[in-house]
Parts: sequence; structure tokens; C-alpha cells
Amino acid sequence: MGSTPSRTFGSVGVAMATPFSPDGSLDIESARQLASHLVDQGADCILLSGTTGESPTTHQPEKDLLVSEVVAEVNGRALVIAGAGSNDTAHGVRIAVGAEKSGAQGLLVVSPYYSRPSQEGIFQHISAIADATGLPVMVYDIPGRTGVKIADETFDRLAENPKIKAVKDAAGDLPTGIAVSRRTGLEYYSGDDALNLPWLTIGASGIVSVVGHVAAARYRAMIDAVDAGNYEEARTIDGGLHSLVDVIMGGGQGAVMAKEALAMIGTIPNATVRLPLVGAGQGELDELRKVLRVQGYLS
Repeated sequence: MGSTPSRTFGSVGVAMATPFSPDGSLDIESARQLASHLVDQGADCILLSGTTGESPTTHQPEKDLLVSEVVAEVNGRALVIAGAGSNDTAHGVRIAVGAEKSGAQGLLVVSPYYSRPSQEGIFQHISAIADATGLPVMVYDIPGRTGVKIADETFDRLAENPKIKAVKDAAGDLPTGIAVSRRTGLEYYSGDDALNLPWLTIGASGIVSVVGHVAAARYRAMIDAVDAGNYEEARTIDGGLHSLVDVIMGGGQGAVMAKEALAMIGTIPNATVRLPLVGAGQGELDELRKVLRVQGYLS
């Protein structure tokens, strides 16, 4: 893996939050504005309907509408990829087909959650969704949420599918990830903001970030520095982001805290989430406001 690896899905991806109106309905205008803002800040890939997009509580017509509207808004300035995650394979296939029809340019497919299938079940699930469309696929490995890690041997088999191009890694095992990448040729993307720089310095293609809702421009500068071999600059940028990563991601509620941050700085009108997610507590909000102020996002 070299300093400028292949990048099917760009380099600065943001797992975009899905804005809702105060009554919980989909806020398409805010979604369009948010996507455009993220691209203006340096994102070259927008992921819709991932974990941070509250995919378990958005429904197929909403997902399709979100894709079509954001694709129109971005208008070729960045890739728009869509989550096709489900623990029901047939449902995942329907989501993928709908995303392709709505204009998505790629898919994120997470291993099935809750059911805890065998590795053969994981392989067949991901393969069925990948084979349902002509879109390139990024496989999402996040055992902390799914309950099952994708095994090395399963990645070896998945890599034989020409549609499966990349892995979004939130397993936190860099040595294994780099070994799989070298062996299979799969591109790796950091799915854990705390590990973005380590992944990049060992050759990852890019990041799919939650903190990028606020810091996309700084992540763009960090990746440009790594590409240029300027690791000291990259370390400085990364070090300056630690408190922001901690306050947004440290409690395990990235979808909630990303929305709270966006609402605080005025990028979206409110931080409404759908149950079972709930808004941040006052202590969390106070700490978030303090960090955003120190970081220069609030006066």
C-alpha cells in the first residue's frame, strides 16, 4: 500500500446524518444543504443511510428520496453512496436496488446484525446484496454493533467478487486489516475517527467519518499532508482534533452528537433524532459547546 492508494470511494467520506423536522419527518431541504456544505468543506464522498444516518429508523421511500435529492444537490461534485444494511437479506437487496434506481454511485453493506450468522451466512448475505446491482460495494465491518466480526477467510472470498472494492473498518485491528488489504487488494477506509491517522499512515485509501460533519476541511488537509509525505503536519492536524473526536464519538452516540454539533453551529436547524435514539443530556451538551468553542466553531 503506497502513499497514494487507489480510491474507488474518494478519500474524505462523511457518514451523513439524516436531518429531521421537529415532528420527526424527513427534512429534505436541510439534507440537501448539509450535503452541499460537506462537499464545500472538502468531502468527496457522502454516505447516506449509514449508522449515523439512522438507517434502522428510516424507511425505503425515505431512503430513496434522500438519495435522489442529495445526488441532485451534489451534482457530480462528490460520490454519493448509500447504506444497504439489514439483517434481512431480501430487505437489503431491496434497499440496494432502490438506491441504484435513485442515483447512488456505490453501496455500503454491513454484515448482518443481531442474528449473529455464521461466516457462510455473512458471505452469502453480502454477496446477494452486491450482486443485486451494478454498483461498487464497500463492506462495513463493525463487530461492536453487529456482534460478529467478518473473518479473514470471508474477506478473501468476498474480494473475488469484482463489485466488492473496499472495506470500511471499525474493528480496530490495524495489523489484520493491513494484512487483508495486502492479500486481497481491497481498499481500506477508516471507520473510526480516533484511528484515522494510523490507518492513513499505513496506506488506507481514506476515511468515512462522523467528526467530518464539523471537521471535513481539516481531514481534507490531513489526507493531503499524508499524500505529500508530510507526516509531521498530518500529526499536528490529528492532534488538534482529539478533543473533538472524544466529545462526538467518546460516548458511543455519534449520530446524536454529530447532530447536536451541527445544530449548535447552525448547519442544520435542529438535532431531532428518532427513537430509540434520544437527544444528548445537558452535561454532554455543555461539554460539546465548550469543545466547539475552543476549536473555533463557536464564538
